[in-house]
Amino acid sequence: MLCVHPVELIMLTTTVSSRLRSVCRLQRIQGHMMSSQVEPGVLLEKVGSAGVITINRPKVLNALNLPMIRQIYPQLKKWENDNETDIVIVRGAGGKAFCAGGDIRAVTEAGKVGDPLAEDFFREEYILNNAIGTCRKPYIALIEGITMGGGVGLSVHGRFRVATEKTLFAMPETAIGLFPDVGGGHFLPRLRGKLGLFLALTGFRLKGRDVQRAGVATHFVESKKIPELEKELVEMKSPSAADVSRVLDSYQSQHCENMNLCLSFPPFRLFSSSSVEGIVQNLKADGSEFANKQAETLSRMSPTSLKITYKQLKAGATMSLQDVLVMEYRLSQACMRGCDFYEGVRAVLVDKDQNPKWKPSTLEEVSEQAVEQCFSSLGDKDLTF
Repeated sequence: MLCVHPVELIMLTTTVSSRLRSVCRLQRIQGHMMSSQVEPGVLLEKVGSAGVITINRPKVLNALNLPMIRQIYPQLKKWENDNETDIVIVRGAGGKAFCAGGDIRAVTEAGKVGDPLAEDFFREEYILNNAIGTCRKPYIALIEGITMGGGVGLSVHGRFRVATEKTLFAMPETAIGLFPDVGGGHFLPRLRGKLGLFLALTGFRLKGRDVQRAGVATHFVESKKIPELEKELVEMKSPSAADVSRVLDSYQSQHCENMNLCLSFPPFRLFSSSSVEGIVQNLKADGSEFANKQAETLSRMSPTSLKITYKQLKAGATMSLQDVLVMEYRLSQACMRGCDFYEGVRAVLVDKDQNPKWKPSTLEEVSEQAVEQCFSSLGDKDLTF
């Protein structure tokens, strides 16, 4: 009979457990890289005079991964330079989501072990975001269903964004120790008043018609009319941006509904402050139901993420999209080096206990120096276009 000392047994068990975790982590990263080989994660078709991009991972709410980015980018550039392609349409498969975000769990696993995916994903995603923002052809995003994170990057920088009553828009990154990236620092501060800062810090969800009222979508069309709209768009002959705009205007529902969210609502002024701490003080001093709810929401977010996000939007308000994306790439890599991102993903997406242990745990403990360092140049690793 083989005898094993208890200490040796513990060490053996620990080693096996560690190796199993490493294998599982590698499998997740490889799955991220190879998923498109099993079933196309994105469909790229030429229909009439339109290039049509269909995000095709409905089982995971069309989450965006690196192989999909690497398919979309070259095809978008090809269509942009093709005289026989007049417009580009992007949509999501399955009806539940346009794109609910990036494949964050795979990026998390990569970041833990220093896998290049943690750099490559953000770098190539942001390059695609910029290509959408600079596309010379009319780019039309049909943002039906959940549109968050990476899905926002695939849509909001394009010329036209069409929401339906099924659209649910949010940038909830501060809840997982990240920040509203994919150019969030460019489009959010350009929304009216302090709405963009409110959405960025709290992760508040806009629904249906409010997505257009906020300025995130350019048009609102009833879901049942989308197939007919798509058909008319692809059948257009040599359309200009003005032609596309007229078609979208003709489909836009004029039916007036009671607003679920009044976007000029006075409490948004509470987000006017020179610091996140000041915003929290404003909310607590106001004492309204709205203010108390937002203060409670902010108390659950990563303090570091809140301060990074505040500075990101303040700086991004006067920067070009390219410069914002360079800044955000620096921030993404700072988050990969930190601990809140991994803890946030664990609490929200993995263990789902919704109880992250942030470090530091309070706004007051997050120094200006620590925040400033997140914005520092990466030298020859900076994002370039």
